[in-house]
Amino acid sequence: MDDFLINVTAEESGERIDALLSHNLAGYSRSQIQRLLEQGAVSINGKVLKKNYRCIAGEIYDILLPDTTELPLEPQDIPLDIVYEDNDLIVVNKQRGLVVHPAPGHPDSTLVNALLFHCGDSLSGIGGQRRPGIVHRIDKDTSGLIIAAKNDFAHQALSAQLSDHSLCREYEAVVRGCFKDTCGTVNRPIGRHPVDRKRMAVTEKNSKPAVTHWQLLASYKGYSHILCRLETGRTHQIRVHMASIGHPLLGDFTYGAPSPDKGLEGQCLHARRLRFVHPRSGEQILLETPLPAYFAAVLDRLGPQL
Repeated sequence: MDDFLINVTAEESGERIDALLSHNLAGYSRSQIQRLLEQGAVSINGKVLKKNYRCIAGEIYDILLPDTTELPLEPQDIPLDIVYEDNDLIVVNKQRGLVVHPAPGHPDSTLVNALLFHCGDSLSGIGGQRRPGIVHRIDKDTSGLIIAAKNDFAHQALSAQLSDHSLCREYEAVVRGCFKDTCGTVNRPIGRHPVDRKRMAVTEKNSKPAVTHWQLLASYKGYSHILCRLETGRTHQIRVHMASIGHPLLGDFTYGAPSPDKGLEGQCLHARRLRFVHPRSGEQILLETPLPAYFAAVLDRLGPQL
């Protein structure tokens, strides 16, 4: 048997343990995860957890996994656009199409593989064996800024800022439709879709609070360019929230139109700005990256602003 540890991030707090494990145990089906829980293979401080247990940020779960022939996570020489780096953390401008960490269907060629090549052993272990250093995540087809921690001290400090909402994350997006107002807030809980477990949804059942603030940057015929600031960090939050108010992201096949538009496959969403307190120096760090070529090309194709 292999011993595997998972630390609960601020974003995962409140999730059921079976849902959390499905996100973190690459290659395990939902039925396999439930079987592990039924067999008492998941515990915290010696206490066995049941499948409906609600996770708490900072908890570390001990998981006994059956022996497996899975290959260890390997460093891979994948180019990184590094925006900031020191002995405690690294901030990368992730390219669109790059998966953040290994998961079913994506065993390698991820951001984690690239970070292992660049940083060597200097990544925190709090994220577990599949997610070393990863403090927060962005989707495969979302481009932009993402932080990784090089030690547990930095990881815990940055996770605390995520939890108390002092770590500011701002995104730019192109959405369908035009707005009557110039700004607004979507305050709707998000949880797993009741039928399609691969999707998220605005729902009151088994959900967590989710708040997205948006601001209109420009209007076009049938489309809008907006800025979104996350107060919380739920899975697919911006995509789900904007779709819920009738403005799905351009190119988002999961929550929007089922076919390409404006030549874009994959949502038009870019993590443009990060603001946080450096965990060691206490200095305010503000980082920004320009809009990538694919995003700028979409804006050009939208035509003149209204």
